[in-house]
Amino acid sequence: MLKTIANFDRMGEENAFTVLARANALAAQGRDIISLGIGQPDFRTPDFIVEAAIKALRDGHHGYTHATGILPLREAVAADLHKRFGVEVSPELTMILPGGKPTMFMAILMFGEPGAEIMYPDPGFPIYRSMIEYTGAKPVPVPIREENGFAFSAEETLKLITPRTRLLIVNSPANPTGGVTPKAEVDKLVVGLEKWPDVCVMSDEIYDHMVYDGEIHVCLLSYPSLRDRLILLNGWSKTYAMTGWRLGYAVWPPKLFEYARKLAVNLYSCVCASTQYAGLAALTGPQTEIERMVAEFDARRKVVVAGLNKLPGVSCTTPKGAFYAFPNVKRTGWKAKDLATAMLDQTGVVTIGGPDFGILGEGYLRLSYANSTENILKALARMGDFLASRKAA
Repeated sequence: MLKTIANFDRMGEENAFTVLARANALAAQGRDIISLGIGQPDFRTPDFIVEAAIKALRDGHHGYTHATGILPLREAVAADLHKRFGVEVSPELTMILPGGKPTMFMAILMFGEPGAEIMYPDPGFPIYRSMIEYTGAKPVPVPIREENGFAFSAEETLKLITPRTRLLIVNSPANPTGGVTPKAEVDKLVVGLEKWPDVCVMSDEIYDHMVYDGEIHVCLLSYPSLRDRLILLNGWSKTYAMTGWRLGYAVWPPKLFEYARKLAVNLYSCVCASTQYAGLAALTGPQTEIERMVAEFDARRKVVVAGLNKLPGVSCTTPKGAFYAFPNVKRTGWKAKDLATAMLDQTGVVTIGGPDFGILGEGYLRLSYANSTENILKALARMGDFLASRKAA
């Protein structure tokens, strides 16, 4: 019998894709499925971006590129960050990757080993903990609490740091909660981290364009004291509705960039050339599609929150960013994953149980409002009927 390396037994996964497969199987049987599960914009990639990729192929961009990405795209990333946040970024420290997950993989692999501790948000994106456990490091959850608006607490975060802490992962706007951490709290965290100069920080800012109610996204590149130990993760998937293109970027501190480059060479060689030219068009072309998409998400957000707060046993804090709601379902009497499964099987509404995002996710569901308002209203009606007529198992 084949025997795998023990590390692989420690590796988790992203259950949203498992739920998606189940939902697709039900749809193939003729069921009417409404997906509020997967974190994927329901918009098309803007046409001018698609045309840029087609042109790149017709122009002969069929071969390998540099492992860190084509220079014009790295320069465009640096220019975009400067334009939006006033920060100076070197294209020589910028890397283009096939999505956001490779940056997580690389960063956690660099710092994770038995005896080390890596801090991550809980509830948070499940791949953080999965990769930490894979490396043998101790995962240290940073509580993300509803009473705090699903923003992280600088004080609580700093108290969890020990001499064994190697890496701190932060995410704002956040998946799965939609929480946005205010600047004052980020300021406190950065000041507190001055006492821990050997702790690296990975800031996942993939939803940075998606903030509402006058909130402002705080880019951690704006803090000079962090620049020599900050890994910025971002990309095109959410902002430009390019999830299937697999295109992300990272900005690395000088002492880590060469390690990241070597990992890229060993892992995937380079990112698809035509996809990179599509990303270049996205950053340098008109941004009106982003504005239209975010405005639509904002409108749907209001519909979702109002509807959830009318459901029996459900309450929902208003998310300030991303395109997720994280309603509290504790008063329904259901365990979160049981409720998500039952609603999918019996009503065709796809949600994700909070425990799939961490220990503190129990009692919550994640709903993605990256679906039409019409479908959201249908889903809310089905959820209401279900909760009114069925008691917890």
